[in-house]
Amino acid sequence: MPRLGVLGWPVAHSRSPAIHNAALAALGMEGWRYQRLPVPSPLLAQTVRALGAAGFAGANVTIPHKQAALAIADSASLAAREIGAANTLSFGADGAIAAENTDAPGLLEALGLEMHGRSALVLGAGGSARAAVWALTRAGAEVLVWNRTPQRAAAMVAQLGGAAVAKPVPADLLVNCTAVGLQRSASEPEALNQLAMTVDQVARYPHVFDLVYAQHETPLLAAARRAGAQTIDGVEMLVAQGALSFQIWTGVRPPRDVMRAAAAPGGGD
Repeated sequence: MPRLGVLGWPVAHSRSPAIHNAALAALGMEGWRYQRLPVPSPLLAQTVRALGAAGFAGANVTIPHKQAALAIADSASLAAREIGAANTLSFGADGAIAAENTDAPGLLEALGLEMHGRSALVLGAGGSARAAVWALTRAGAEVLVWNRTPQRAAAMVAQLGGAAVAKPVPADLLVNCTAVGLQRSASEPEALNQLAMTVDQVARYPHVFDLVYAQHETPLLAAARRAGAQTIDGVEMLVAQGALSFQIWTGVRPPRDVMRAAAAPGGGD
């Protein structure tokens, strides 16, 4: 039975099983199954190298493993190598592990915005942020990066392009690539403070894209919506990058409408 999964820590919140299993069912691909693979960082390499023999055809990779996953792979696409992170792994019959990054094209598809000549502020410096910076710079945007650890932002732009900023600055597009907003426990002011912002500052961005997807509207998107911004949540990117991964593993284009319906809160497992 071919198996697929998503590697992360934590990973209980992931809707990837819902969207992929819905697509498999819609296509009548009996015997295939997609599951969560909660793996802490110290066990990642050992686990990944064992997945092929365990019957896995592929796996998505989420926080915090995207950069480590690339290092484990035996081969990688040019995009994954340039980004320095992988969100999609494929396991060959010979045990070889191939890495790809579908986050970058998935982000641009979900964004649906012409970025040439526009500015974008990316929050974060992890694997998703690397994909965002890579994609947006190649789309012709002026890319700025803020991270709570300035050295990480500086190191990332030195490799991928763009410019690090000491604090969030106005831009045409704001992209949150951090995990802030995933948990519901923090109040809106507290959550925005983690992004070095206030509600008034969020109003400086006409387009706000939060890669976080949760059972609730994130504080960032709630503030942006009230300010009249065009908002996009992480579900759109989840579906876009997931559909690309699905096709890599199976050779079949999945029904995105089915995946999107399954990604909605309460729409799947």
